[in-house]
Order: sequence, then C-alpha cells, then structure tokens
Amino acid sequence: MMSDFTPLFDYVERLSGKVLSADEKQVFIRHFKSKKLKKRQYFLQEGDVCKYTGFIVKGSARTFTVDEKGHEHILKLSVENWWLNDFESFYQLTPSRFNIQALEDMELLQITNALVDEFIKPIPAFAAMQNIINQNYTIAAQKRMQSAISQSGEERFQELVNEYPHFLQRFPQNMIASYLGLSPETLSRIRKNALK
Repeated sequence: MMSDFTPLFDYVERLSGKVLSADEKQVFIRHFKSKKLKKRQYFLQEGDVCKYTGFIVKGSARTFTVDEKGHEHILKLSVENWWLNDFESFYQLTPSRFNIQALEDMELLQITNALVDEFIKPIPAFAAMQNIINQNYTIAAQKRMQSAISQSGEERFQELVNEYPHFLQRFPQNMIASYLGLSPETLSRIRKNALK
C-alpha cells in the first residue's frame, strides 16, 4: 500500500522542501483513495460539481470545453505528478464548466475538499506545497492569457517546446493544436518550419 503513495510523498516533499513524518504519511494513506480510470473515461463532466482533486500516479488527461458549434477547446493537458481538478468547482462546490477526460488508462490518488481541509491542510509539508502550487497556477494562468492575447502561433508553439517538450511525444497533434488555439493545419506548418 505504501508504495502506491510514493509518487505523492516524493512530490509533496520535493515541492515543499519538507520531509513527511511516518505519522503524516499515514494520514495521507487513510484519506486519499486509489482510483483507476480507463482511457476516454471522465474524471469530471461539465455541469457536475468537482468533488475530488486527484493526483496522477500514471496516465494523462485533458481538461476541455465544448462550444455551441460542438468544437472542443483544450485548456490543460495533464501528466504524471500533476493534479486533476477544476479549482473553482472544487473549492466553491459549483457546477463545473469543464470536462476532464483520461487520454490513457490512469491511476489516481484522490481526496475530497472536506478531507483536505480537515486532515491534510494542517500537515506543514502539504500546506507549503499548496502555496507553491497556487503560485505556479497563478503564474501559468497569467502566462497563458498573455500568450493567447499577444503571441503568434509560432511563439506559442516555441513556448510549449521550451516548457513541456514531452507533450509533443505524449499527445496527438490535433490536441496540441487545440491547446495552443491553432488549427491542426497551422500547427503542422509551424512544426515543419521549426524543423528547417
């Protein structure tokens, strides 16, 4: 059982710079539950309340919306050691505007908001980790807004290559294009030019 939690323990300690005690690890083990999702299965669907936050042990997912014309728009691609949730829905218990779907068979460790507040937040390493995540999330959201407003497709692609080079091997081109706000044809042209 303990080995299933090793990626989570390592992540919390690495991000927080603090070591979890044996007792603190037991608190995680008691309150996080293992969850498996099959490829294409939903972690969250639009209109539902996000009752859980999930730590990805294995697999990948996409967070997306569908517009009135039926076109999908990917807001986030997630891989191992990332958290899955809709922050607004999870913390405010409001219906989500997003879908979160497994792109591969997934293994997660998940927990409810109430259990995070009662048992996990008081753990100093988790609180420190959460502060770092919140800072990183805010910075990433600002960068994403700024790039959507002012960067060319080539610049958005280059930023993705610099920050998440593994995405190019992990996700299909049409999903990368959607994430960057480009058509697959435009992304194909940009990739060809980048290889010249």
